Amino acid sequence: MTTFELGRERPPSTEARVDELVARMTPEEKVAQLGSRWVFELADADGRLSSDAPKLLRHGLGQVTRVSGASSLRPREAAELANAIQRHLVEETRLGIPAIVHEEICSGLMARDEVVFPQAIGLASTWEPELVQALADAIRVQMRARGAHQGLGPVLDVCRDPRWGRLEETFGEDPHLVARMGMAFVRGLQGDDLASGVVATVKHLVGYGASEGGRNWGPPQLGARELRDVYLHPFEAAIRAAGARSVMNAYNELDGVPCAAAGELLTTMLRDEWGFTGCVVSDYFSIRQLADYHRFALDGEDAAAQALAAGLDVELPSVDCYGAPLLAALASGTVSQDVVDDAVRRVLRTKFELGLFEQPFVDVGRAARLPEPRLLARELVRKSLVLLRNDGALPLAADVGRVAVIGPCAGDARNLYGDYAYPAHVESLRHLLESGGEQPFFMPLPTGLDVDDALTGVPTVVDALRERLGDRVGYAPGCDVGGDSREGFDEAVALARESDVAILVLGDRSGLTPECTSGETRDRSSLDLPGVQEELAAAVAATGTPVVLVLVVGRPCGSAELHERSAAVLLAWLPGEEGACALADVLAGEASPGGKLPVSFPRSAGQIPVFYGHKISGGRSHWRGDYVDGPAAPLYPFGHGLSYTRFELAAAVRQSEVTWDEAIEVDVDVSNVGGRAGDEVVQLYVRDPHASVTRPVLELKAFARVELAPGESRRVTFDVPVARLGFTGRDLEHVVEPGLVELFVGASSADLVAAGSATVVAGGGLPPPKAF
Repeated sequence: MTTFELGRERPPSTEARVDELVARMTPEEKVAQLGSRWVFELADADGRLSSDAPKLLRHGLGQVTRVSGASSLRPREAAELANAIQRHLVEETRLGIPAIVHEEICSGLMARDEVVFPQAIGLASTWEPELVQALADAIRVQMRARGAHQGLGPVLDVCRDPRWGRLEETFGEDPHLVARMGMAFVRGLQGDDLASGVVATVKHLVGYGASEGGRNWGPPQLGARELRDVYLHPFEAAIRAAGARSVMNAYNELDGVPCAAAGELLTTMLRDEWGFTGCVVSDYFSIRQLADYHRFALDGEDAAAQALAAGLDVELPSVDCYGAPLLAALASGTVSQDVVDDAVRRVLRTKFELGLFEQPFVDVGRAARLPEPRLLARELVRKSLVLLRNDGALPLAADVGRVAVIGPCAGDARNLYGDYAYPAHVESLRHLLESGGEQPFFMPLPTGLDVDDALTGVPTVVDALRERLGDRVGYAPGCDVGGDSREGFDEAVALARESDVAILVLGDRSGLTPECTSGETRDRSSLDLPGVQEELAAAVAATGTPVVLVLVVGRPCGSAELHERSAAVLLAWLPGEEGACALADVLAGEASPGGKLPVSFPRSAGQIPVFYGHKISGGRSHWRGDYVDGPAAPLYPFGHGLSYTRFELAAAVRQSEVTWDEAIEVDVDVSNVGGRAGDEVVQLYVRDPHASVTRPVLELKAFARVELAPGESRRVTFDVPVARLGFTGRDLEHVVEPGLVELFVGASSADLVAAGSATVVAGGGLPPPKAF
């Protein structure tokens, strides 16, 4: 019997309904709401409830882990299994509480038969939050149709170290850009009403992308002000401005305390300071890691007690510390009943907000792949492509002769995908099965499903170019992504020598297996391309044939020499299944590139960290400026990206004085002075020349992407709230200080025109709250 079938008037509010349920629950039922189960613990390979399911679900369940992403089920089959699990919970358990089903959504819904979108670093390169919101809305529709309710995203880690394998999952190095993209994603995913939306899980709180040496799970070294103004800023924006309903902790420690046990983060800051009322979920296995990895807890019981007391509500991906160990801690008094009850209330409140008690089931007839997400994916890839350099080699001339397409990423669609795409996870399973290891990610796959099956119908770059240029296109891979074999060099060089242009498609293989070169656990100490790809590029360039370099990568990479000897360089990131067609569109001139770098692009690993928003004492080697063996400046600056046309900007600040509760208005006239249509991303930066603490030399505070026809001009007006210029002061409180502010507008952080300045004066009353 469910709580909404009791034959009496429904309690008047969600809180009353939550309180009623909690009052009726046994300790075992409460703890069950704080746990989760993998789909393959509850179902067999054919998508039916397993014989173990009744025992595992007898007290209820908080969450089901990845019905779609950790199985091989097609959309309708996943919806049917989700319904079967919910039916058992609603009809066969004492309280009838439905479960939340969560899924991975790093590059779209990670599931069989669903569209694979560009990886997040590519989304950030569009500088178009509206498109990111549309993407998240598409994911929302797909997830709800499959019976899923919570997405593990967006990733809001600020990352300034391209050695870290997970940079590809982030929105880049700038806190404002990350915040804007993150807020858009949250709004699209959660929708106007969570009863038809999907809970967004902002992750990973906090400092995960700032680890020592770019090493996964390494500790960051962050001062209190940098932590708040840079690394916490996107999370605060997503929660306070966009209303994100879930947070995931980071694996790392922060100043000696693992984030999974940091009450100062998960309760004091998150709930008391920011007013967060949703659920905190653990990154997979991170509660057990308090004992086994960090040596911070004595055992599972101690880990459970510390995590729950810190404010971590739900253990993912399966019941471990929040099972028998938590019950033991509760029985011994190590964990108080009030702490457990508070966490359970947050879980139940989220389930009520999602409408699960009123409608725990989905219409399986709605679970089918739709064409609209694919069209959106194509647009996102087009707008994400960043033209880093071009001496006129692009776009390809309409009458171009022989075209040599060379490189390991040209003929393999798998290399277009990021680490949390479904094909990459199928690959992970196959590796585990073949190596004899246990498989923690998937239930058994049906015979015949492998990476090739997951890539069926996805064109390669060679396919897409041949569709446009026909038999003018020749192809030679030259080498693999990794390894040291040069057996294909001769064929590639011969093809280049007899061609009019050579398109080198080089890069990474993103994923979680040992042969992958980017992605989670795949950190690198060098920024050179992996394997012998750079040698292949040098051999092709030595033929004298003009080289167009296309980088299919998860992070800024490729030696400065590689870039400088290329006639054009087009950065594709990890574009997903529409990547090849969108690349061909841009190479052939059917679309103009307009993406901009969301990270600075170093010349070498020796420059790291290199980012535009450094302090006045950073960014160079005093007093000479450059290194002895090279420039201090990056190869390409943050915000950089060329087009097939040219733009001119002129800007002016409207007012010379503003109070701290007003906005600074800046008019920017943008003109397309070239011969083709194109997009320009207008970027507004500020500089605080004197403050009570040292400030960055530049800070991005607004941007807009503008599409213009040849000869067209348009005025863009930015309204920048003065409250957005605040920072963490000497007392570690947010402050907006009166004084002069300088403003600049440009096409990158290094290509700017002065817009003027404004003086901020104190307004009446208290300073304004933080603005995002």
